[in-house]
This record gives sequence, structure tokens and C-alpha cells, in this order.
Amino acid sequence: SSGINAEYGRAYQPVAVTCKRYLADTPNTSFARGIFLGELREEELFPYPDVLNDEQKETISMMMEAGHAFFQETNDAAANDSNEKIPEDQLDEMKALGMYGLMVPEEYGGVALTNTMYAKFGELTGEYDLGLGIHTGAHQSIGYKGILLYGNEAQKEQYLPSLASGEVFACFCLTEPSSGSDASSIKTRAELNEAGTHYVMNGSKIWISNGGIAEIFTVFAQTPVVDSKTGETKDKITAFIVERAFGGVNHGPPEKKMGIKCSNTAEVYFENVEVPVENVLGEVGGGFKVAMNILNNGRFGMGACLTGTMRMLITRAVDHANNRKQFVSNLREYQGIQQKIAKMNLLCYANESMAYMLCGNMDRGAPEYQLEAAISKIFASQSAWDVCDETIQILGGAGFMKDVGIERWMRDLRIFRIFEGTNDILKLFVALNGVQDVGKKLKSAGTMGAVMGLMKSKFLPAAPLKNKVHSDLAPSVDMLRGDIAKFSVAVSEQVINHKKKIIMKQVLLNRIADVAILLQSMGAVISRSNTMADKGDTSEIPLANAWCADSHQRIKILLDELADSSVSQVDEALLNVGRMSLDANGYLAKSPIG
Repeated sequence: SSGINAEYGRAYQPVAVTCKRYLADTPNTSFARGIFLGELREEELFPYPDVLNDEQKETISMMMEAGHAFFQETNDAAANDSNEKIPEDQLDEMKALGMYGLMVPEEYGGVALTNTMYAKFGELTGEYDLGLGIHTGAHQSIGYKGILLYGNEAQKEQYLPSLASGEVFACFCLTEPSSGSDASSIKTRAELNEAGTHYVMNGSKIWISNGGIAEIFTVFAQTPVVDSKTGETKDKITAFIVERAFGGVNHGPPEKKMGIKCSNTAEVYFENVEVPVENVLGEVGGGFKVAMNILNNGRFGMGACLTGTMRMLITRAVDHANNRKQFVSNLREYQGIQQKIAKMNLLCYANESMAYMLCGNMDRGAPEYQLEAAISKIFASQSAWDVCDETIQILGGAGFMKDVGIERWMRDLRIFRIFEGTNDILKLFVALNGVQDVGKKLKSAGTMGAVMGLMKSKFLPAAPLKNKVHSDLAPSVDMLRGDIAKFSVAVSEQVINHKKKIIMKQVLLNRIADVAILLQSMGAVISRSNTMADKGDTSEIPLANAWCADSHQRIKILLDELADSSVSQVDEALLNVGRMSLDANGYLAKSPIG
């Protein structure tokens, strides 16, 4: 295990380097990181966040009421989708509602919502129009989020008022033709001029939401940086605030997309753009961390947004099941339908529980939430897709029809597993981070005898909870404690067995990530339902227990697969077929009829 950490940068650049750069100086306090070490960190679970005061609750309630009225009376999501744009009168009303400056402080003209309030308001776009949600999210969740997080006072005063009002739009420019998930490989460059007054920027960015309509761009570019220790010059990423008005900024035509069609997506070109040195965002050479923090900070809203989507879809599915009669009985009488509806409810409940635990802990000042944000994004995007798919299945042929409207949601939802960090890469981020922590702990154990002693101690369940939990939740708590201990042992065994090579075992790492996601979800639903029970409402306990029981069974299967050598042989057989197909440039088998 001693060679694990030294090998990260060389072995798997896109994700392992991210773990090293982004989490190296981060305190290991999160619940998600703790489970890899066999720790059930109660302080991160209990109590379930209740971070809004009465005034804030009243504010968000009024905003939700106004938002519902806008989406029901003004916005036409189907027309937006068909026309592939948002009408100007709708944009004007959105500006009047403050929808472009939801988290901007009041002194800069914003609404000053907390993370939790912003997440709640985001449920509206999830319920009514995901394309419109992408337009507003690209503007504020990532577009000018860097100015909020890293901008100095002069930058905030200069840019935030016009951005918060919607007078101008913003976008986030990171992805390039040659770099998708591997953000560190971007080619756009910015060189300091001889006078030292401006950076001259050249390059291009692709698939930029709001790219064709934005006036303000958060752009990431390679810049030459002199190492103060060695004197050597190396390229490092720097973040810049770029104005279209600087000149040299152009964009391509709007992309034709599968879904979220009313949001503008375009390629953006930078040709000898002169960017004042005052427009560096954060530190010169510190752009990678700026980009990762913007994306991480922006991910928290996706879970709540897609809660709105799932709630709406469940309502549509339930309404059809209650009223559609087949073979003498309503669909609701059949176990197959009941099972589908149950799973849809549980997915939504687990997603919502994680989403509001995440943003609540952020509001409480949690120092670390990177893994929780990644897990929430992975779970939300996959769950919403699954719920939409089952909704169409329950509606049958009607669900396939355009006028019914569900097909638009399926088209819109497909992008959520891709953007803001693909689920595939984020799973590896979750697993590799945990593996890194385990590697450090095993290394600190010293001799193999100490390692074996550490392993033996982990066969016991995590320590009993200090917090009092409702008695009806006891079975779920016991499953969570036991599964955390078994998971920690399983990961430790894999680290010892594979050493540095574990970094390339992506099938194995995906199983590790899947268990971590389920454990995080179990903790969230236990905490939420317990807090509700403390308030006298035990109605959510059956949901939490059902989710934990189902997750426990899935965890058992995944852990068994990690421990079973025959499963790795099956994995290798499947991977070999994949390599053969890649070598053959297509499908392997010949037609059975010639």
C-alpha cells in the first residue's frame, strides 16, 4: 500500500490527479469519506439539517408561490422546446422575479438566498422546464459562481449587479474539443504581454451553455507560471473573467441537441483577446482549483432540481395507475405496478434526503462536502432517468406520445448524467478518494502485523450511535453500522491485494463507488425520518426502512462480488470482449445468415 499515493498522478490523470490536487489539503471530516475508514460520523448525520429561520421560510414560500404562477401562467415548456429558445417576454418576467441573482448578496442587487433556499426554488425548474433551468443554472450556478467564490471586492462590484439583474448573461468555459473530463489538458492559452498589463488569450471552448448569448465568460486557460522554488517555468491553469466587449470573442451557431433545447449551447472562440490582469479570478496558476470548486459548489442544486422532476413524474404515473383499467381491474391493483411505484417513491425520497442534507450542511458551514456533492449528482441524475423510464412504461403507449409530454423529460434528462462531471468519472472520483484515504491509513499502520490487527478490528460493526434514534429505525441503523464495517474491510483488502494497480481497476472501483453511494443514502434517510419522528411524524419511517433494506441487499451483492475471485474472472472475460470489439472497430460476430 505504500506506493499507492505516489502513483496517482502517473496512473490515471483525469481522476487521480483531481483527488490529489483538490483534496490534498482538505480536512477529512465528511460522512462519505468516513465510511471508507469504517467510521459512522454521527455529527455529519444528526440532526437532519433545519437551517432556515422563520423569515427565510416565509421568503422562500412567497418565492415558490410566485414561481409556480410564472411557470403555470407564463412559461410554455413545450413551446420553448419546439422553438428552441425562451421568448423575450418570459426572460423579462424572470428578471423581474430575481431569477438571475438568487444567491447574490443584496448589496450587489441579488436575492441573497441560502444554499437550501436556492435548492428549494430549483425544484420549480425541475418540475416544469429543465431547459429553462439549464439556462438560469449555467448563468448563476457555474457562470458567475467563480466571482461569488473567488472574486475580489472590485470584481464583485463591477460585475455582480448587472449579472444579478439579468441585464447580461454569464457562462462557464472549460470544456474543449480535446479535453472533456480531463480538465487539466486544456489547450486555450493566455500569455502576459510585455507591458504586463494584459493577458492575450487564444483558444476555443465547446458545448458552452449560454455561450451564444453571454456577455461575461469565466474562462480557464493555460498560463506560464514560474516555480518560485526551482525557477522553472511550467504551464498552469488560470481562471479569467472575460468580457465579450474586450473584442476577439466570438461564438458558433446554436448546437442542435437531443434535449434542453431552449437553452443556448454554442462553441466559443477567443482570438487575441486582451484580458486585463485585474480580471484574473483567484491566483495565477490556481485555476484548476477554482474550476473544481465552482463545479462542486454548483452540483448541490441538481438533487433538489431533479426532486421536482421526480415528484411530477410520480404524480403522473400514480394518476394513470389509479384511473386506467386493464383486465377488469385498475392498474393499481397489480403487484408489478405497485412495485414500480414503490421504487420510484424510494428513489425520490433517498435523493431528496441526500440533496437537502448536502445543502443544509453547506449552510451550516461544513468544511468538506466534495464527495457528498458528487454522490448527490450521480444519484439524482440516474434516479430521475429511472423514474422517467418507469413512468413511460406505466403509461404504456400514451407515454411514448409527444403530446403527453413525458418524452420531453426523457430527452432533457439524458444530459444530466454527462454534464457537470460525467457520472462515470465522478464514480471514480468517489472511489479513488476513499482508496487514497485507506492507503494512507494502512501505510501508517506500519508492519503487516499492524495491518492485520487493523483489519481484524474492522470486522466489528461501527460503534453504537450516541444519538437516540427512533426504535422503529433500529433495524436500519444496525444494517448501516454493519455495512460500513464490512465495506471498510472490503476496500482495505482490495488496496492490500492490488496496491498501486487498483487505480486502473475501474470495474472494481465502480463497485466500491456504488456501495459508498448506497451507504450515504442510507445515512441520509435514517437521519431525515428520525428528525421527523422527533417532531411527532413517523410517516417517513416505512420509507426509510424500505430503502435501507433494499440497499442492504444490494450492498451484500456488491461486497460479495468484490470478495469473489470468480467474479473478477467474469469481469476479465467481459473486458476482453470489449477490447476485441475495439480492435475490430465494431461488432464482433458475423451475421448468422451470411
